[in-house]
Amino acid sequence: MPTARCLTSWPLVCPSPAWPQGAGPSLCCCSQPSPQKARTWTCIWVLTSREPGEEGAGGQLGSPRREPVPETQPSCCRYLYGHTLTPEQPGGAQQEVHMLWMPVPPALTLGEGEEDGTWEFLTVVGGSQAEAQACLADALQLQARRTLYMAHAQAWAQLWAGCGLDVEGPLHLRQALRGALYYLLSALPQPGAPGYVCHGLSPGGLSNGSREECYWGHVFWDQDLWMFPSILMWHPEAARALLQYRIRTLGGALYNARNLGYQGAKFAWESAGSGLEVCPEAIYGTQEIHINGAVVLAFRLYYHTTQDLQLFREAGGWDVVSAVAEFWCSRVEWSPGEEKFHLKGVMPPDEYHSGVDNSVYTNVLVQNSLRFAAALAQDLGQPVPNQWLVVADKIKVPFDPKLNFHPEFDGYQPGEEVKQADVVLLGYPVPFPLSPQVRRQNLEMYEAVTSPQGPAMTWSMFAVGWMELKDPGRAWDLLQRSFANVTEPFKVWTENADRSGAVNFLTGMGGFLQAVLFGVTGFRPSPRRRITEAGLTFDPMCPAGISGVCVSGISYQGSKLDFSFSEGSVTVEVTARAGPWAPPLEAELWPSQNRLPLSPGHKVSFPCSAGRIQRSHL
Repeated sequence: MPTARCLTSWPLVCPSPAWPQGAGPSLCCCSQPSPQKARTWTCIWVLTSREPGEEGAGGQLGSPRREPVPETQPSCCRYLYGHTLTPEQPGGAQQEVHMLWMPVPPALTLGEGEEDGTWEFLTVVGGSQAEAQACLADALQLQARRTLYMAHAQAWAQLWAGCGLDVEGPLHLRQALRGALYYLLSALPQPGAPGYVCHGLSPGGLSNGSREECYWGHVFWDQDLWMFPSILMWHPEAARALLQYRIRTLGGALYNARNLGYQGAKFAWESAGSGLEVCPEAIYGTQEIHINGAVVLAFRLYYHTTQDLQLFREAGGWDVVSAVAEFWCSRVEWSPGEEKFHLKGVMPPDEYHSGVDNSVYTNVLVQNSLRFAAALAQDLGQPVPNQWLVVADKIKVPFDPKLNFHPEFDGYQPGEEVKQADVVLLGYPVPFPLSPQVRRQNLEMYEAVTSPQGPAMTWSMFAVGWMELKDPGRAWDLLQRSFANVTEPFKVWTENADRSGAVNFLTGMGGFLQAVLFGVTGFRPSPRRRITEAGLTFDPMCPAGISGVCVSGISYQGSKLDFSFSEGSVTVEVTARAGPWAPPLEAELWPSQNRLPLSPGHKVSFPCSAGRIQRSHL
């Protein structure tokens, strides 16, 4: 991909010329402001993929131009505009980019007798000039009232008041939890903001790695499997926005499936604006079809946590779930010899192996997707195609009865190195019944052969597994490994242990947060035959280095809850209800079956035990 070139020198007021590979200014003009207060020279920024000398390239644009801007733009600002370097798809539209910013002077000077000073510089980026100017106007008003920082602090205070996760444990663990939650919230649009639209979460946001690795802002399974569950528990409106991104890109997923010769929808391994596959290497786009299962799993979690039927009845959620079910049924092949459906030629999450048959992780997701689609169809009054449940019941799930573990795929040999968490995702976050013996064997077999250079989120799922098995020592060891990629002083995450890969790695943070939010508490949204019988199960367990946990702002079926435990006692409090439609809740304790009403504003404490938060039957 050619990199555009700057044809003029860079004055001090311009942005840095150190643009990432594949982007950069081909024409730049930054004149000093006009003496007229209502007018200023603009910096015209045209992005192009043509080389100098080609027709229409930067070299053909002539001398730099200057243009007046609307009187609403202050003279202290500079303005750049252009288009993304290349379209998402060949021949497609190139996204407009508009930027307004206050240039930073080459030096900031304190006056005589001054010991400190504060300067504020604004930068706004939008998809149109009007959008950028409106955002800048809002910021300038706050700045004029000297409330810019105060508004920022208040917005964050509201966010922190609505969610929290802390432990009684080492300071570095507590700081890592706070930092991970901060960065994950930072990647989302502000809840409740006008025009709340989310364009998906990329593993590293829009950043590049330390060695120029980046994911170009594309959306992977990372969003749905690794980041979504924690977001859902605290901010269901943000979780809904992530699902709406998948709904908006369903057209691209339908095309992807047709392009591969199948029915239904195949969500892109790398998705951008349209949902069309934008992965630069075809093998991943065609073989990592487990992305479909992760997408539907997110819809399933949302459904059982919120009971938001409107998303599925009217807003496109059902279209996604049913289209993925149709894809699975067209993708499997019947094996007369085994009398099972096979899924051939796939790449599991372990990307060290490609073109394998019957990835156990992928096939279990097929089961989950199809069974959820059938149950959802019944709740919505839709017909259930018979083939959905036939495939779900008959798809092969590899298991070795001699070694009592699940081979990663047909032909996997114990001892083969794997890249990252794969089979250990069965049980959590992928619902799948496992005996304690099989769960332990899966953990031990794959922990020994998982690459130490793999991505950061892997060890968090091992930690959850050992928490399920009530092994506090091993759970603590793996939990510590799960945030070993944090770098100081700002708790920034790298994708890989050698500091390579995406930075700041939101996927690793998502796995780490789940290890505490779902691992330590034992939280699991538990479906039942009917949605009204669903619940949020809990089964607290502290790893060796933790003596307690406090989770605040949990969202469940229209209520906000705080949940904490330490020294053998659990406390639950409903702190708010969204409205009269939110059902009253109770805590059912196991094995006693005692039911404790959870009235808003009243703390309920009981000896540490497993149980379920559910609709009140009292």
